[in-house]
Amino acid sequence: MRKQLLILLMVPALIFTACKKDDDTPPDPQLGTLELNMTNLAPSDAGEQYEGWIVVNGTPVSTGTFTVNANGDLSQSSFMLDPETLDLATDFVLSIEPMPDNDPESSAIKILGGSFSGNTASATVAHPAALGDDFMNVMGKYILATPTTATMDDENSGVRFLDINGGSPIMGLELPDLPSGWKYEGWAVVNGMPVSSGTFSMVDAMDDSAPYSGINGSGPPFPGEDYVMNAPSGLDFPTDLSEGVVVISIEPSPDNSPNPFAFKPLVGHVPANAEDHKTYDMMDNVAGSFPSGTVSR
Repeated sequence: MRKQLLILLMVPALIFTACKKDDDTPPDPQLGTLELNMTNLAPSDAGEQYEGWIVVNGTPVSTGTFTVNANGDLSQSSFMLDPETLDLATDFVLSIEPMPDNDPESSAIKILGGSFSGNTASATVAHPAALGDDFMNVMGKYILATPTTATMDDENSGVRFLDINGGSPIMGLELPDLPSGWKYEGWAVVNGMPVSSGTFSMVDAMDDSAPYSGINGSGPPFPGEDYVMNAPSGLDFPTDLSEGVVVISIEPSPDNSPNPFAFKPLVGHVPANAEDHKTYDMMDNVAGSFPSGTVSR
């Protein structure tokens, strides 16, 4: 999760701004109740909180804020609202906000949304205010290789998200386009530490950076990284990614955190006896990492 307040991701003709509810206000029997039943919400980072919003006549209204502990428990799941306002709500949206937060506008990090059908809404990442896709058709392949070095002794120290089953490299990722304010990012977990392979928006082009790659050319036109130089503190490069993990995550952009965001649609477990220049499959991790929920009024 991230602290930045960015240019808003917008549902057409929808600007997220509202006066925030004081969660310490005693319940009023004349108010309506909004109930949240959420799964897979990531624990709140220090200085961050979740905030719900209902959309009423095209205008978002804050429903209140809450945090999530390490067990996935919400600090508050029931919120009291004006019943007429609640009855008129067409959609629910969940965002991540800084804490404390004196800005009445929503941040750009909107992770769930759902449209009311009667008195319930199913909140998913597929809502237009969130990521806009259910990510059920993602696919990933990768190879181990270090094309930016002159030696063949370090080939298991690099990951490239491509497919060479046909002899020539082709794109190895099938991922939907992301809305403004989000990017994909590749990762390799090295000795328990996630190390970025770079952010990207296109699966058939090089990613945005190569801080750890060698100097022998730029590598193929696909996302990936050679972990051979400039190792982060606590690590030594070159390394060996065998028995490790490679990941594709979805990140807010810009992004001020060195760690992966909660959304990880693809995960690959590198075999213990991994061979370089061999295509390996990644697993669809949507069910395991994407949050969802039901909102009732």
